[in-house]
Amino acid sequence: MSKTSSDLLRHALHGPTMGTRWTALFFAPPERDPAPIQAALQAAVAEVDAQMSTWKPDSDLMRLNAAAEGEWLKVPGRLAEVLRLGLEIGKASGGAFDIGLGDAVTAWGFGPDDATPEAIRAAMSVPREPAYQWLELDHDRVRKSGPVVLDLNGIAKGYGVDRLAETLAAQGIEAGLVGIDGEMRAMGLRPDGSPWTIAVESPDPLRRTPHSILALENASVATSGDYRHWIDLGARRLSHTMDRARGAPLLASPASVTVVARSCAEADGWATALMVLGPEKGLEVARKRGLDALFLMREDDGSVKSLGTGDLFPESVAAAV
Repeated sequence: MSKTSSDLLRHALHGPTMGTRWTALFFAPPERDPAPIQAALQAAVAEVDAQMSTWKPDSDLMRLNAAAEGEWLKVPGRLAEVLRLGLEIGKASGGAFDIGLGDAVTAWGFGPDDATPEAIRAAMSVPREPAYQWLELDHDRVRKSGPVVLDLNGIAKGYGVDRLAETLAAQGIEAGLVGIDGEMRAMGLRPDGSPWTIAVESPDPLRRTPHSILALENASVATSGDYRHWIDLGARRLSHTMDRARGAPLLASPASVTVVARSCAEADGWATALMVLGPEKGLEVARKRGLDALFLMREDDGSVKSLGTGDLFPESVAAAV
């Protein structure tokens, strides 16, 4: 006899990763021990962090950054997978998403080191080509053909969420909700047959309030915004999203962009790309690629305007709070 929803216990697991927390919500029979699942989930995100972190000097990504130009370097398969996806989104977005801005990210104080005027001037003075012009992949080998410093912070958390989902599935859990920060992936349905509900935040740096609610089944969502990670430069607040053309944070952008996609890594990368492109070009690109994307923009009167594309966001989010 199959288990009913009343036979199942709710489990909410969590742990540290990438300077924040991962979460996993699922239901399982009472006899199922959650401890091995917790350990497997922690190991999955630890592997991603060990391969892709810019905060760990011994990570595989930092080893690649230190490699000489023209040298083929063998990298772990998961890192190669994320590099490949990052380059694909970079090409498809015309370079708006760029994994080759590691020096600029560090210079402006969004990496492990504090910002310095000298580093900022250097980052803004370097002529820049998109990373897909400097990086060559051959299965699990990577070669840099130019002076590129790689940073995967715009896609690694989303990939980590995908690994959480894959790990749950490998543990025999077919339905659940996993996430790292605001990047989330819904697997299947809740035990009562309803979809998983996820809030899209209002772009408010002072408090966490929902702008709208999404109901998702077998889909991922990621948001890029200017209201969680920033630096103050004089009287101006600059977000962590980088403008490749300037080697500096964006001067003007939507307050946030939310993307729903099949994988969380795709949603994560495209949310950043559309943030850089802005509402006009971003909506055009999202429509051409069939992306479900929601742009939130601040109006002069303090209100928030929403524009969207795709089945979930035809003009504005359907399930507004």
